Amino acid sequence: MMHMTFYWGTTVTLLFDFWKTDSLISYILTLLVCFLFSTFYQYLEDRRLRFKLQSLNSSKTVINSSPSPGASIDSPLLLFRRGGRWSVVKVGGSVLFGINSALGYFMMLAVMSFNGGVFIAIVFGLAVGYLLFRNGDEDAVDVDVVENPCACA
Repeated sequence: MMHMTFYWGTTVTLLFDFWKTDSLISYILTLLVCFLFSTFYQYLEDRRLRFKLQSLNSSKTVINSSPSPGASIDSPLLLFRRGGRWSVVKVGGSVLFGINSALGYFMMLAVMSFNGGVFIAIVFGLAVGYLLFRNGDEDAVDVDVVENPCACA
């Protein structure tokens, strides 16, 4: 029977019927996997954002280094060069986004097992992953690149 409230037992079925914990050792290993999985999620999110930022920076072209007589104050200094509809950068970014979304949904479903240990392992893994891979880079990332700060988006 599925739990509808948090419980603290060591018996949990996680994501698949074959992933069941029946001992303390298997439960601890499951919590370790949840922790590593959520830390890896933050690593991949960092890679995805850096990939997108790098592709944006490489696609910027400078129009003029000095203003021309006909340029107005509102003329942009930088323009984005839009690649083809199916450029390698767009496909690569989409693949990374898809993988990261799948990982986020797997974590969400694992938390929905309502096991307190699984919840703590995932939240702690997300926090450690953020500390290791994403903390301190706020000044290097454009506001437009960061789409959603939610952990499962």
